[in-house]
Order: sequence, then C-alpha cells, then structure tokens
Amino acid sequence: MGHIEDKDEGSPLPDSRSEIDVTKPISDVTPNTWEFLRDPMIKPTGFREYDARWKYPEEINLPGMTALGLGLGTQMIKRGIKPVIAVGNDYRDYSLTIKNALILGLMRAGIQVKDIGPCITPMAYFSSFHLGGCAVAMVTASHNPNGWTGVKMGFDMPLTHGPDEMGELKEIVLEGKGEDREGGSYEFVDGVWDAYMDDLVGDFKMSRKLKVVCATGNGTACAFAPELFRRIGVEVVESNNTLDYTFPNYNPNPEAMEMLHDMSASVKASGADFALGFDGDGDRCGVVDDEGEEIFADKVGVIMARDLSKLYPGSTFVADVKSTGLFASDPELRANGVKADYWKTGHSHMKRRVHELGALAGFEKSGHYFMAEPVGRGYDDGMRVAVEICKLMDRNPDKQMSDLRKALPKTWSTPTMSPYAADTEKYEILDRLVQKLVAKGEAGDTFAGRAIKEVVTVNGARVILDNGSWGLVRASSNTPNLVVVCESSESEEELRAIFKEIDDVIRTEPNVGDYDQTF
Repeated sequence: MGHIEDKDEGSPLPDSRSEIDVTKPISDVTPNTWEFLRDPMIKPTGFREYDARWKYPEEINLPGMTALGLGLGTQMIKRGIKPVIAVGNDYRDYSLTIKNALILGLMRAGIQVKDIGPCITPMAYFSSFHLGGCAVAMVTASHNPNGWTGVKMGFDMPLTHGPDEMGELKEIVLEGKGEDREGGSYEFVDGVWDAYMDDLVGDFKMSRKLKVVCATGNGTACAFAPELFRRIGVEVVESNNTLDYTFPNYNPNPEAMEMLHDMSASVKASGADFALGFDGDGDRCGVVDDEGEEIFADKVGVIMARDLSKLYPGSTFVADVKSTGLFASDPELRANGVKADYWKTGHSHMKRRVHELGALAGFEKSGHYFMAEPVGRGYDDGMRVAVEICKLMDRNPDKQMSDLRKALPKTWSTPTMSPYAADTEKYEILDRLVQKLVAKGEAGDTFAGRAIKEVVTVNGARVILDNGSWGLVRASSNTPNLVVVCESSESEEELRAIFKEIDDVIRTEPNVGDYDQTF
C-alpha cells in the first residue's frame, strides 16, 4: 500500500485518534461529519434534576450516549453498587440504537448488563426486584414528542437519581472521568414482561362489570394496558392501541388536553364506565369519567386517597406542589386521620419523599402515582394505578366514577400550562419571579382581590390565598419551560383572576415565551 501524498483540500482526512480525547465529551459536533461518528457530543443542559433528556441527534450523538454509559457505570463502581444493571427501551424507532450505545459504555465500565428488551418504564423498575436488586437504566423520551431521548436511572429501587446523583453523574461524564474496567458482559433476559404482568394482577378479578376506554396514543403502553384489563375481567374499548412510533393521532401524554378530549369523546361514543390514558413510557395515567368529564390527576389522587384511607386509616399521602389543596383540607380525609405532605414536583423527588416518610402513596398532578407497600412497590406505575382504580370501583359497586368526582368538595383548576423558557435561562428567570411573588406577600399586597396567606417556595412559588385558593409557578425539570398551575376554591372567575396575577408577573420577564396550552 502506497502512502497517500495528495488529498482533496475540501475533504481533509480525520485527525489521528491519538491526537484526540474520545472519552471526554464536547458540547457541539457538526452532523454529517467524521467527527460526529467518532467524538462524543453531549449538551450539558440534558442533565436534569432527576433524569437525563436530550434532543437526538442535535444535543447528543451515539458516542455521547456511550460516554454516558461509561460515566453511569463508573458512578456505580464509585458508590459501591453491585455491578449489575437492567436496561430497557421504549417503543421509538431510534431508542434501540441509543440503548445499544449506552450498553457499550456500561460494559466498558465493567458492568454486567441485563437487557430486558423493549418495555415501559415501570417494567424496567420492576425488573430490579425480579432480578435480585440490580440497578436500572431505561432509555425513553417519556411523554416528550419524537426527537427527544433520555435515560431514567436508579441504583436502589424504588428510588431513582435525584439532584445529588445527577450532579455527580454530570461531572463524571462531562469531565471525562469515566474509567474502563474489566468484567463487563451482556445478557438478554426474557420473561420479565410475564413476571411484571403477574405481579400487577395477582389473583384479582373484577366482581362487577366494567367497560373501560384504554387510550395509549400508539405508545409503548399498547403492549401492556389492553391485556392487563382483560386479565382482571374488564371489557376494553380500544383507543389508539396499535403500536406506531410515528404517533399518528397525538403524542401520548395524559396531561395534555388533546389526549384527554379524545378520551372523553371515546367514553361518550361507547358508553364506557370511564377512560384511562397512559403516556409514552407507561409510568403515568390520566382519567376521564363516565360523563366524559376530564378529572385532573390530583383530583383522582384525592378519590384514591379517600378509598385507601378507609382501608388504611391514619395513612400519610404525599402530593406535589402542583396538586390540589384538598389533600390537606378534605373533610373525609381528615376524618380518616390522613396526614398530607406537599413536596417537590418530579418523580425522583416524590419517590424519595414517599419512601422517607413511610407514606402509603404519593400523587402528582402530572399523573405519576407512587403506590407503596402493601399496595405497590413505591415507584410510579401507570399500570398499577389502572389496577388500583379498577379495585376501587369494585369496592364501590353502586358508584360510577362521576359520583366519586362529585362527592369531592368543589374546586376550579387549570391544566398544567408551560410557557417557553430556555434551559439555560429558566432557573435564573424563576429565581427572579419567586423574589417578586415573595415580595408581594411580604408587602401585604392583595392577589386576585384577596389577601395572601403565605408564599411557599419549596419548589418555585406557590401563592396561597386566605381562602385556600392558590397559584404556582415553577421551572420544568425536563423541558425548556416554566410550569403554571392555579386552583380556586370559589369560582371560575377567581381562577382566571389568579392566573392573570401569576401571568402578569411572568410577563415581566421578556424571555418567557408562549404557553403550550391554556384553558
């Protein structure tokens, strides 16, 4: 072979591998170049509070995902975690490729990888229990639209990475501190789907007839939810339950009004008892009742807490700061000795809080529910929620879901609304907004015509009025957005007044954009 003397100056040969660091990621690599296939590229903003999410391939490439796997494996070794991890992926056309890149990095770090195949996130969490207590990494974009990817991970189930673990992982990965070790291996593990479904169902069978709209938005939950309902004796009304990673109807997100409206139309058309809808990775659940009324997840949580507190009086329930005030004020919950704890939004924050307090369950307005022993295993699982809602209806054979909704004290609530704020700016913007709202409270200003009782700043700012009504602004942990939720105990008119007050403060920040949805 002769030495190459001449080359096209417009297409230079790549630098020698010896001249570059292929372990330490950089933040920007041009697509469709040699370097894009070789050099790990990771945008630092993808490391969120409690998981990791990027646009693919604009913000992370495949070598970057391998670097992430090397970093995650190194973190396991550093923390003395048994070097075994279960890895799964959701049903998106690019998730398998990304998972394989992650696995390469984990094996480089000396980790024994147990590949459980395509799955929903709670099945991945379950696999830790099923396989003897290993770590978990789940490749999923969750409810985000196509073009996103990410990893949900944890070392000690049911807990998952929180801010401390994510900060440590970010440093290991971005500083190129991942270490190669011997001992890495790969094994494909079959049978987890069956074990997971058996764990969900047990010996439960419905004693009353139920017809339920099962809405999965063509996402991964298609492979689980319809079969789960049939196993417990529920008649299924199919709604977009064919796997299709293009999401031809809507992005599966039971917090989005588009999905909830579609579920409502299906209930009305079929005469179903209610509808349950699941997000793209199956860890969240949304509910529409027999009248086609869309019940926000926090209100469903109150309905479930009422039922569970009869079986387990004196229980503690954790609710996130976006949730209704009824967990603390509902007369029936108070009569059953319920202790309510409001905590930070985010699945890792909530799981950890439920675990620390020994709570029976946690509820997030987003539709994450955390059912702990003896009901569940402590992690968020839309399928577990589906089974528990069916059990609830079985324990109340003379009631429809609308009866349970109407039995709650009346409040008026907004959906979760998310105005755009860049990842690089949103926390600084939020800090300023919190300061402005706290200042209003300290100055004794009125808010929507009422006195401010307190401004709670455990997660953003929740402005609570003297009648229990409230408005919240916080930063999204997984998308470039702020998050706004409001609730009135008085009227629709007051609800809109509270939202206007919150939004007026938000609009003092010129870099905050439009909302994804309003009401």
